[in-house]
Amino acid sequence: MSANIAEMERRRAAAQIGGGQKRIDAQHAKGRLTARERLDVLLDEGSFEEVDTHVEHNCTDFGMAGNVVPGDGVVTGSGTINGRLVFVFSQDFTVFGGSLSERHAQKICKVMDMAMRLGAPVIGLNDSGGARIQEGVASLGGYAEVFQRNVLASGVVPQISMIMGPCAGGAVYSPAMTDFIFMVKDSSYMFVTGPDVVKTVTNEVVTQEELGGASAHTVKSGVADLGFENDIEALLQLREFFDFLPENNRAGVPERPSSDPWDRQEPSLDTLIPPSANQPYDMHECIRKIVDEGTFFELQPTYAGNILIGFARVEGRTVGIVANQPMVLAGCLDINASKKAGRFVRFCDAFDIPIITLVDVPGFLPGVAQEHGGIIKNGAKLLFAYAEATVPKITVITRKAYGGAYDVMASKHLRGDLNYAWPTAEIAVMGAKGAVEIIFRSDMGDPEKIAERTREYEERFANPFVAASRGYIDEVIYPHSTRKRIALGLRKLRNKGLENPWKKHDNIPL
Repeated sequence: MSANIAEMERRRAAAQIGGGQKRIDAQHAKGRLTARERLDVLLDEGSFEEVDTHVEHNCTDFGMAGNVVPGDGVVTGSGTINGRLVFVFSQDFTVFGGSLSERHAQKICKVMDMAMRLGAPVIGLNDSGGARIQEGVASLGGYAEVFQRNVLASGVVPQISMIMGPCAGGAVYSPAMTDFIFMVKDSSYMFVTGPDVVKTVTNEVVTQEELGGASAHTVKSGVADLGFENDIEALLQLREFFDFLPENNRAGVPERPSSDPWDRQEPSLDTLIPPSANQPYDMHECIRKIVDEGTFFELQPTYAGNILIGFARVEGRTVGIVANQPMVLAGCLDINASKKAGRFVRFCDAFDIPIITLVDVPGFLPGVAQEHGGIIKNGAKLLFAYAEATVPKITVITRKAYGGAYDVMASKHLRGDLNYAWPTAEIAVMGAKGAVEIIFRSDMGDPEKIAERTREYEERFANPFVAASRGYIDEVIYPHSTRKRIALGLRKLRNKGLENPWKKHDNIPL
């Protein structure tokens, strides 16, 4: 018996060392943790239970038969984050560069299957050189097996990808289908084709970081949600983010104790809106003052800044926040903002997370680039997302709500449950100046008449009471009471029952 135990310990030790101390040192020299060290930071102490520790590849070509490492380049299993179950895989760059083999893929698929059966989130820590070339099509088949599970798990359990090293070629499509993608600055990158191929095909010279680094994907492409400074910060922030997410699509939102009074009033909100309609203000301030402890976990803060998305809590329960940002493009909706918010709304709806929408939108961004870029279809993505959502939806119009953008931003007509407006709200087809120039075109040569018509239009529409008189606004509220109104509304809507007509699936305008 003692000999058997000794053999087991020897094999476990071999798996623990991965590709060997030399490669571990090389990983540390790059400022990166190893696959197992990352799991130690991410998961509660002592909670990780590994599976498939001794799995080895089955490739015999190109000298691979004599080059076998236990675990085959990925550490898989389950653990807890603040006591809540999560399934994880962490690719080990010290073993064959973290490349994906058939067995490597099978290990990932096993934990994903288990996560779906048990209703627990999946977190992937990606650090891989891509498909294992020696295995050829078997490796590609392994990727496809993972892709299929990403699709089946979508909307069933939350899926999070943390890119902590290279992620190239076919490897990028699995993270792309997960719900959230986080990256590490100057340490991770994602691209379908690398700099060498780009140079050969297009003659463009670009570095890995410029092509697919964290800054490229958090600022320009919108592929990634957040970029962190190093592995430690990334993993600790991931622990905090995880606390906002439900375990699955039936579990309901998590609840944490909060000492923040539900009926707290915020007198400063009464003066948040500037006296001039063209003067911006920071919607972050409004968000922080209506949520618990002022805590707002913002996603994609450096991409499409004209709209804000992220998670917060009200009475200790998770809510999704969508808000126009007057500080950027006056809060207009454009292509990128519509895609950014539309995907977030759909995630919240899939996992029964109530959506709070704060509206200050002068319309859709005009311009040839927007029209030719497909603002019609892209704007419809956000419209579609709000219209199909059956979760509790509470909307607060703080200032402008003009044109089709008024409709899109969780209006009463899209089955908004509670639609409030501040007294400063202006709900109209367009701003007074533009409206008067169209309606009273014949008076354009008379500045006094135009000024009078403009004042008349503002008196008629530069307030929320016309919409309220039609029932499109449930109540015009004091800004300082916004938190109280939202908290009461969420209580009432907790057992909301609403179902869409049966269908195999919808056909969102992709």
